[in-house]
Amino acid sequence: MNYIAFPGLNIALTINPVAFNIGDKEVYWYGIIIALGVFMGTLISLNAAKKEDIKTDTILDLLIFGVPSALICGRLYYCIFKLPYYIEHPEEIIAVWKGGIAIYGGIIGAIISTGIYCKIKKLNWKQIFDIGILGVITGQIIGRWGNFINAEAYGTETTMPWRMEIINSGAVSAVHPTFLYESLWNLIGLFILLKINKHKKRNGDTFFSYLIWYGIGRALIEGLRTDSLYLGPLRISQVLGIVTALLGIIYFLIITKKEAL
Repeated sequence: MNYIAFPGLNIALTINPVAFNIGDKEVYWYGIIIALGVFMGTLISLNAAKKEDIKTDTILDLLIFGVPSALICGRLYYCIFKLPYYIEHPEEIIAVWKGGIAIYGGIIGAIISTGIYCKIKKLNWKQIFDIGILGVITGQIIGRWGNFINAEAYGTETTMPWRMEIINSGAVSAVHPTFLYESLWNLIGLFILLKINKHKKRNGDTFFSYLIWYGIGRALIEGLRTDSLYLGPLRISQVLGIVTALLGIIYFLIITKKEAL
C-alpha cells in the first residue's frame, strides 16, 4: 500500500498499486494507466491524421511498431542507467508493470521505428511526426499518473501548499509532486501543439515545437526530482531536455533564415 496525502488540500489517500488479480497474476494500475495513455494518444493522432488525409491504417501500423519499440527502448534506457541494480536482479528487467520506463528512451524508440516506417513507405516524415507527437504528449499527460499510483517520480522536500506527503515505513516526507508538474506542463503543451498543428505553415512545426516545450519543462522539473538517472554527475534527462529544446530552436532559426532569403 502507498499512503499519499496533500495536507494543504485536505486530501489523504491509501492506494494499492495492484488494481486486481487474474488468478495468481497481479494487474497493476501502472500498466492500466499506460495502456489508457496509449489509447487516448491514438485517438488524438487519428483525429489529426483524418484532418490531413492520412489513412487510419497508416497510424495503426505505426502504433503496432511504435508502442513495442517505445516500451522496449524506454525500459532498456532505464535499466542501462540503473545497471548495477539490474545486474544483481536480472529477473526484474522485464517487470515494466512495476514502473521504470524512461520516457526519453520511449520517445527515441518510437522515433526510430516511425522513421524506418516512413522511409519504407515513402511517407513525409515531418508530417507523420507532427501527427504522432500529439499522441505522445497525450500519453505523457496520462502516464505520469502511473508514477503517482506507485508513489514515485517525486521531488525534493517543500512546504508549498500543494506539497505531497508520502508515508513510508513510518517516515513522512513532504515533497514536490513533480509527476503532477509534468502532467500539467504537458497538458498546456497539448493545447499549444494542437493550435500550432492546425495553423502550421509547414510540416515539422508541431514536432519541433514539442521538442522545445517538453525539453524546457523537463529540464526545469528534472532539477527538482530525487530519483533522476545520472550520467556521471549529470542528470541525463535534464541534459537531454536542454539538448532537444536547442534542437527545436535551431530548426526554427534555420527555417526562418531560409524563408528570409
